[in-house]
Amino acid sequence: MKKEMVIVIDFGGQYNQLVARRVRECNVYCEIYSYKIELEKIKEMNPKGIILTGGPNSCYEEGAPSYSKELFELGIPVLGLCYGAQLMQFVLGGKVERAAVREYGKTLVSIDNSSELFHNVASETICWMSHFDYISQVAPGFKIVAKTADCPVATAENAEKSLYAIQFHPEVLHTQEGTKMLSNFVYNVCGCTGDWRMDSFVEESIKQIRERVGAGKVLCALSGGVDSSVAAVLLSKAIGNQLTCVFVDHGLLRKNEGDEVEAVFGPEGSYDLNFIRVNAQERFYSKLAAVTEPEKKRKIIGEEFIRVFEEEAKKIGAVDFLVQGTIYPDVVESGLGGESAVIKSHHNVGGLPDCVDFKEIIEPLRNLFKDEVRKVGLELGIPEKLVFRQPFPGPGLGIRIIGEVTEEKVKIVQEADAIYREEIANAGLDRSIGQYFAALTNMRSVGVMGDERTYDYAIALRAVNTIDFMTAEAAEIPWEVLQKVTSRIINEVGHVNRVMYDVTSKPPGTIEFE
Repeated sequence: MKKEMVIVIDFGGQYNQLVARRVRECNVYCEIYSYKIELEKIKEMNPKGIILTGGPNSCYEEGAPSYSKELFELGIPVLGLCYGAQLMQFVLGGKVERAAVREYGKTLVSIDNSSELFHNVASETICWMSHFDYISQVAPGFKIVAKTADCPVATAENAEKSLYAIQFHPEVLHTQEGTKMLSNFVYNVCGCTGDWRMDSFVEESIKQIRERVGAGKVLCALSGGVDSSVAAVLLSKAIGNQLTCVFVDHGLLRKNEGDEVEAVFGPEGSYDLNFIRVNAQERFYSKLAAVTEPEKKRKIIGEEFIRVFEEEAKKIGAVDFLVQGTIYPDVVESGLGGESAVIKSHHNVGGLPDCVDFKEIIEPLRNLFKDEVRKVGLELGIPEKLVFRQPFPGPGLGIRIIGEVTEEKVKIVQEADAIYREEIANAGLDRSIGQYFAALTNMRSVGVMGDERTYDYAIALRAVNTIDFMTAEAAEIPWEVLQKVTSRIINEVGHVNRVMYDVTSKPPGTIEFE
C-alpha cells in the first residue's frame, strides 16, 4: 500500500492537509508529521520526497520552529513552501528579513521554465502569496527561478541537491498552476511512479484487518454516515460475523435517518452484519439540558457515545476491538499528526478513555480524506446513494442547534433540513454542492404571519463548495431555489418566521454552523 511515500513536515501552517491532499491527487501516498519528528524516523521511512509547510512564525526568531541542517543532506528531495522555504534558506546560509511590502492574495509571478519544478508552467502565472518575511539572499548553491514585482525570491532552487524553496502556496486552488508544480516535484524531482490507488488500499486493508483481528470480536460504531458505513462494510468484508455493528440513535439525527440506517444495515438490509440499534434519545437530551457552549456539547455527546458502547459491549460479551470511522482531517484537526491547533474534540482519535473495556481501536480510514473514503466505498460496492450522501458530524444536530438542545428544537431543524435537502435535489444541485444543511440559530425575532405578530426562531441555511473540506466557499444557489426553500420552511415548519443564508467561507468560518 505504501511502496512510495512523500512526507509533509508541518510547521503550523493552515494548509498542511491541503499539501498532503494535492500530493495524493498525484496518486502518491502522503502523510503529515510535526517538525518535532526525529531525523532517524525520517531515515527509517525513507520517503521519496519531503515537503515543508508554511507557518505563522519568523524563522530567524529565537524559539521559532526549525529543523537541523542534516535534513537537507539526506539525499532526499526537499520542497519548502512559504515558511518552509524561508527556513530552508535560513538554515543553509541564506538571509530572511521582514519585508517592506507584505504580499497577500493572488499575485503575478514570473517563472523560469528551465526549472524542473516549472515544467510546462506558463512564464507568467497567478500564485497565492501570504507572507510578511521574505528571502533577501539565497543560500549558497541556490539560484532564483521565480520572482514577483515585490518579492525578488519567489522561488529558489539547488537542482543538483534537489532542494526547492517556493515563497507562495502551490497547494491552494488560487495558485492557477499549483497542482502542476507539485506534480512536477513529485514525479520529475522525486521520481515517484504514482502507485497509490483505492483498489490496492482496499485489498491491503482487508488483509491487515484479518491479520490484526485474528479470532477476536469487533464492535463497530455505526452512525449511517459515509465514514462509518464504509468502515463497517470494509470490516465486514474482512472478518464477517466477528463484527457487531451498534447504531446509536441519539435523537440528533436528520429526519427519519434512524429508520433509514436500520433499513440499510439491519436484518432486512443488503449487508450481512450483526446489527444492534440503541434508542437513546431521552438519555442524550437529558445530558444536554441547559448546555449551550458548542465545545461542551461535543464532549458530552462523545462521552455518552462511549458509555453506550461500553454498555453494549458488556451485553455482547468479550469484545477485543472497537472500530471508528475516523478520517484524516479528524486526526489532524484533533491536534494529532501535525502542529495544527485542536479544532475538533468529539473525535476519539489516538486512544480510548481508561474506562472503556476494549483492547484496541481500529480506524481503517484514518489516513484518508473524505473523497478518498467515497472511492473506497465505490470499490466495496456500496450504492452511490449511500456513498455520496451528505456529510454529517458525529455530534449530529447537537452542533447545528445554537444554544441549548431540546427535543422541540431538534424537530424544528429536522423539518427545515429535510425541506432544504429535498429542494436542492429537485433543482439538480445535490451532487454539485460540497455540503449543505439547515441549522437552527438561537435568535428569535418579530415577524408577521397572516394578521398575527410572531416571535419565533430563525433558520440558517448553509451550502459550500469544497474539494477537501479544509477550505470552502459559499455556494451560489439560484435565487429562485432559495426563495422556494424559504417559503416552504416558513409555511411548513412551526416556530420559524425567518430564514437566512450563510455566505461565510472557510476560513474564517467553519463548514459546520455552531
